[in-house]
Amino acid sequence: MAAQPKKRTPVMEISDGGLGLGLAAFIANGEDLGPMIRQGFDCGKPEALMQNLRGIVKKKEVEIEELCRLHYEDFILAVDELRGVMVDAEELKSMLSAENSHLQEVSTAVLLKLDELLEAYSIKKNVGEAITILKICVKVISLCMACNNYIAEAKFRPALKTLNLIEKSYLQNIPVKLLKMVVGRQIPLIKLQIEKKACGEFNDWLVHIRRMAKQIGQVSISHASLACQKDEEIRARQREAEENNHAGPDEHKYTLDLENTYEETALDFDLTPVYRAHHIHMCLGIGEKFRDYYYKNRLMQLNLDMQISTSQPFLESHQPFLAQVAGFFIVEERVLRTADKILTQSKVEATWETAIAKITSICENQFSRMGTASHLLLVKDYITLLAAVLMKYGYQTRPLIDILNKSRDKYHQLLLTECRKQVDDVLANESYEQMLIKKEYEYNMNVTAFHLGPSDVIPDFPYLAPFSASVPDVCRIVRSFIEDSVSYLSYGGDMNLYDVVKRYLDRLLIEVLNNYLLNRMYARSLAMSQMMQLAGNISVLEQACDLYLLYSAQQCGIPKRVAERSRSSLTARAVLKASQNAAYNALINMANSKIDEFMVLLDDVNWIVEESPDNANDYMNEVLIYLETLVSTAQEILPQEALYKVVSGAMSHISDSIMTTLLSDGVKRFTASSVLGLDMDLNLLEAFADEKFHITGLADLGKETTFRDRLVEIRQLVNLLLSSQPENFMNPVIRGKNYGSLDFKKVAIVCDKFKDSADGLFGSLSNRNTKQTARKRSLDVLKRRLKDFG
Repeated sequence: MAAQPKKRTPVMEISDGGLGLGLAAFIANGEDLGPMIRQGFDCGKPEALMQNLRGIVKKKEVEIEELCRLHYEDFILAVDELRGVMVDAEELKSMLSAENSHLQEVSTAVLLKLDELLEAYSIKKNVGEAITILKICVKVISLCMACNNYIAEAKFRPALKTLNLIEKSYLQNIPVKLLKMVVGRQIPLIKLQIEKKACGEFNDWLVHIRRMAKQIGQVSISHASLACQKDEEIRARQREAEENNHAGPDEHKYTLDLENTYEETALDFDLTPVYRAHHIHMCLGIGEKFRDYYYKNRLMQLNLDMQISTSQPFLESHQPFLAQVAGFFIVEERVLRTADKILTQSKVEATWETAIAKITSICENQFSRMGTASHLLLVKDYITLLAAVLMKYGYQTRPLIDILNKSRDKYHQLLLTECRKQVDDVLANESYEQMLIKKEYEYNMNVTAFHLGPSDVIPDFPYLAPFSASVPDVCRIVRSFIEDSVSYLSYGGDMNLYDVVKRYLDRLLIEVLNNYLLNRMYARSLAMSQMMQLAGNISVLEQACDLYLLYSAQQCGIPKRVAERSRSSLTARAVLKASQNAAYNALINMANSKIDEFMVLLDDVNWIVEESPDNANDYMNEVLIYLETLVSTAQEILPQEALYKVVSGAMSHISDSIMTTLLSDGVKRFTASSVLGLDMDLNLLEAFADEKFHITGLADLGKETTFRDRLVEIRQLVNLLLSSQPENFMNPVIRGKNYGSLDFKKVAIVCDKFKDSADGLFGSLSNRNTKQTARKRSLDVLKRRLKDFG
């Protein structure tokens, strides 16, 4: 039968009054008195406890005695049973004692083993803890050794990862305080060392990249130059195809452009130290510090790069200087594009604005000091290539173009000065003789190349050109000027290249060439043949203006057919045309001056001769000889229009000279015989005029006025004086038909001087004077009517 569970009574507080009641309650309930007794001893009241227990014992003894009296027999039986139980208990006790002794004998060895086992368990626990500690320490030490190896091998990224692993996962769990302290103290030092090593590598890279920047810039500019040449070759082929009406497919239309790929390969500079240093600083949590360090150091390098050498001419130092700048900003663009957040767009733009302001200032200063066009052109070409390179990398290069715009007039002024010197040298050594060409290659080089003669028909050699040797030389100078002008202006900008080239070409032809020709013309130091050659040269140069215009258009990339359709022309052509006319007038004046030397012989003519002369007067013979030379020379050199003007002017001057002589006071009287001599002179001159007018091909030009027509005034006067009825001059119809060029006053003066015969010493008694002829009467009538008219 299962035992009844005992009821747990809460432990009561022990006091002198309630201790007995509490013990009684515990005993009544059959509960264990152990807690009550322990509490009593703990409270330091064992005497009270013992006294209460004795009281309870006495009370129980009283109760027992009472029960014994009530149950005596039962008690006797119980006592007997109790004695039996006591015997059994003794036996049991003996057995238990024996068993206890046996058990103790047996358990002694076991207890020893148990102690050994417990000790082993303790050792095992200690060993386990030691192993755990050692594992942690070994792991930390191995990580430290790995970190040291990484640092020794300059593998800073895994070294930092290792340090972070030690710091986050192991440092707080290191059981050895000394090791924990050492590791904790070394981690910041190691990080600082890594930072210094990374900065050291980066500083080495800064030095290296500054040395490499010039090479990087030179390679990029070289690629840009090759690209420009390639584009120019393509445009030249396209223009040639257009001029030849070739409409074939564009061979470059579907060509893969590998230029950028080649350039990227050529510009394979190493940015690994930058990436690594930035990443290390990011891992260290000081990325912003590195970015500031990078920006400040690169800015200092740029400031050093922007300082040009004062001991070296800018012409020699501009290429390394500009290449260094180009390389710097190519590197910056690559860093901006590939290195995450090291640079910002705003910082790069600010740096570029600072640099381009400095470049602009330097170039403007240097341009202002340059005195040679070719030097300025060399610098301009490199600046143009620099602008092309940096524009490809996204930089704003407009200020560079503005520099070239500002220096455009300066360059062309220098170019004009150089061309003026070249023209002066060429024309100062001019012999003003027709150019003799002996070989075909000379003809092609001096005539065909400048369209100064037919290119489809090769003449027989030696060939005498209508111009002198200076004309092809001047054409070469002009062509070189056009090429140099286009070369400078090809940088682009907001301008019409063709119009600008035309404007500067006009300045060359007007301010340099035309002014020199005019100065030489008005210097009056040239002989007649030289002036004639000068006039012929001006005519050729004036016609060459169309060639200059077409060549300018070709250099500017305008197709020939478009340029030919254009109605644009050079102002210089009109100016040269005016100079050409001035040269023709000078020729006319020179010819007239020479003719005047011969016309002086008119003073030796016997104007009152009685007999008609058999031959022409001496002056006319001299004049005809000179005119023959004049026409033959002019026919070889001058164009037909110029020949016409010069010879016509000479004829008019001869006519005017004879008329002036007849009107002058030097001729008081003249006879019909002298008029017949004058008629003979005019007949020779008119025959010469008709012959030359047809031989020179002027008749084919459809001129309204011939050489003979230039003699019409003196011819009509001679015809009037030799007429049988001179009075018909006063008839308007006859006068308009036969004497329309004569002036009344001139006719009146000449008629007053005209006598039919000379007065001899005894003229009134001679046989010749018998009757007044009808012709004389008519002449007298004319004189009277002219006086009345006057």
